[in-house]
Amino acid sequence: MPRDMRNKIVAITGGSRGIGRATAEQFVAVGAKVAIGARDHEFAAKAAAEIGARAYPLDVTDPASVQAFWKAVEADLGDIDVFVNNAGEMIVGPFEKESDEDTAHQLGVNLLGTLNGMKTAIGPMRRRGRGHIINMVSAVGMIGLPGCATYSAAKHGVVGLSEGVRAELRGSGVDLSIILPIPAQTELTSGVGKGRFVPLLTPDDIARAVLRTARRPVYNRYVPGWTNPVTRSLFLLPQPWRDAMGRFLKADQLLRTTDYQARIAYETRVKAPTVEGAGA
Repeated sequence: MPRDMRNKIVAITGGSRGIGRATAEQFVAVGAKVAIGARDHEFAAKAAAEIGARAYPLDVTDPASVQAFWKAVEADLGDIDVFVNNAGEMIVGPFEKESDEDTAHQLGVNLLGTLNGMKTAIGPMRRRGRGHIINMVSAVGMIGLPGCATYSAAKHGVVGLSEGVRAELRGSGVDLSIILPIPAQTELTSGVGKGRFVPLLTPDDIARAVLRTARRPVYNRYVPGWTNPVTRSLFLLPQPWRDAMGRFLKADQLLRTTDYQARIAYETRVKAPTVEGAGA
């Protein structure tokens, strides 16, 4: 039986834009009580009002901020049933030209941010003997992509972190899932080059997969589903064959085909400090 999401408390990091907002909308539509957290609280509050959620300030790179977010949501809405670690930011370019600040920023939001969310959620959920943590990863968490090497490294880290913690949670009543989508049409992918045979998803496509996972927990959900056997098959190939397949799919063309001018507004925004600090 699928789990009924009516009146469940769902907290989503990075929930004011893109996939996070679409996910919040999906949960609200089925009757869940939804809290979104983001570093731009004013923007998040506007988004929350539009979709019927509640907004809270959140810097996922700061453990104290994540803990404050959790406590505020539970004080206002009740015990959190589903915690979605969605916050993520990507900076595109050659690895050797990436600044130390950009490297630290991506690792902080994508890997440390997820780690902070998991650490905050596990204790209360384990004590209650129930709860579901859903980590938004990416297809590049399984296969590294040139042009976003640090982002790939951070998402690989989330996969390893999730694998280890999942084993620790066995028998606790707390579920842990990872979502592995191919790129979606969001601000994060603005101007990014496109490979062969790889359609861009919409945020709603991925949000529906998150909701489906909350209703019927599985550990890993690839979006779309056909990428699961394809990805696993690639790991069975000798490395030269994998490299050739990457070239055939034009995965190595990201750096050459990305419109960097189209990414200026996004990358300027995500790097900008706010009163809540840099984060999701």
